Amino acid sequence: MRYPKRLQLAAGVLTLGLVVSACSAPSTSSGNTTTAPGASAAPAGVPDKPSAPVTLNILDVAGNQKLTGGMVDAFVAEHPDIISAVTWESGGAPDLVGTIKPQVDSGKLQIDLVLTGTDGLSAGIGQDLWIPLVKDFGDRIDNQANYIEPAAKMQELAEGYGAVVTYYPSGPLLQYNPDAVTDVPSTPEELLAWAKANPGKFGYARPANSGPGRTFLQGLPYMLGDTDPSDPVNGWDKTWAYLKELNQYVDSYPTGTGQVITNISDGTWSMIPTTTGWEIEPRADGRAPNTLEAAAFDDFTWVTDAHYAVIPKGQTDDKTSAILLLLQYMLTPEVNAMAYDHGYFYPGPAIKGATLDLAPQASQDVITEFGRDWYDALIEEKPKATPLPADQLVIAFDTWDREIGAGKY
Repeated sequence: MRYPKRLQLAAGVLTLGLVVSACSAPSTSSGNTTTAPGASAAPAGVPDKPSAPVTLNILDVAGNQKLTGGMVDAFVAEHPDIISAVTWESGGAPDLVGTIKPQVDSGKLQIDLVLTGTDGLSAGIGQDLWIPLVKDFGDRIDNQANYIEPAAKMQELAEGYGAVVTYYPSGPLLQYNPDAVTDVPSTPEELLAWAKANPGKFGYARPANSGPGRTFLQGLPYMLGDTDPSDPVNGWDKTWAYLKELNQYVDSYPTGTGQVITNISDGTWSMIPTTTGWEIEPRADGRAPNTLEAAAFDDFTWVTDAHYAVIPKGQTDDKTSAILLLLQYMLTPEVNAMAYDHGYFYPGPAIKGATLDLAPQASQDVITEFGRDWYDALIEEKPKATPLPADQLVIAFDTWDREIGAGKY
């Protein structure tokens, strides 16, 4: 089914800051100290509730605070006997291991909880930085049983070390200026032809630094019929050939999605690949004009995405207890519905029943005004695939950097 450029369908839609200081030395019941270096808290020693309220220091390397900050604030307001205060730090996923590993190795945790995408999750698993959260404490975050199916598949990527807290189908989609694009491409081949006819007016960001960029990169093997969309080395012959040809008509590749939004907003570019969240939120917050339109390819596969909560090894029993209670709370439909936010990760919730009518009124208003009435039907209709595992994604990024973007970003 073709989803037109205008809303004609009846069917429905990593610079690290200073880290805050906290705990150190052998475990006590106060929740202000940590266990021996590299040791995860023994499940038997984690109480049902902390012996005293704890302060949590959260590191966000996925922009997740937008989606879950309200959930955390609500829990603290309702349960001051469990968590007395929360501090947030933001950083980049490439810096995550360098930040957390010295803390785990020394037994002096300054970060209590990390919210990350698949990149930071996998890097931490590779360095043995996270406690086996689901294996050891799955019965205490049993709301995971209510994950929607694609979120449950994203949960499998965590290998038991993290818990999905938010989810979205991502893309790839197209966003365009209707004054400049009158014949919207519906296939990659038509997109290539348009770019050739309009050199310098289509672009995207370096995939290693951009969610829409890497979604476009990972979505092409499905659309082009490559032999193995999960193998960027041996299975992406058509994708690499396509991107090399498309590269002839792209002047430069920004190193972040923000510049892509600027380029299409000021007329430098007329069309870009995008995702549901990057298509909605910039129009909602005024970074992009609401006159921009969106379209889907005729035949494509959603490349899904999710954010995870992970706990560094060596965490105290009291703080582990508090985090488990927090996660159980966040994975209830009424609370998880806050993930609709301003469309940043549309839809956002990972839990069944976390529908838009349960979201804050401000979120409902944004989605009503800036959402697309065909997104929900498209999400239901089209197949979904989990993204490449971290090791393969690194290979894909490196190949793109060397063979496509070199000298242009």
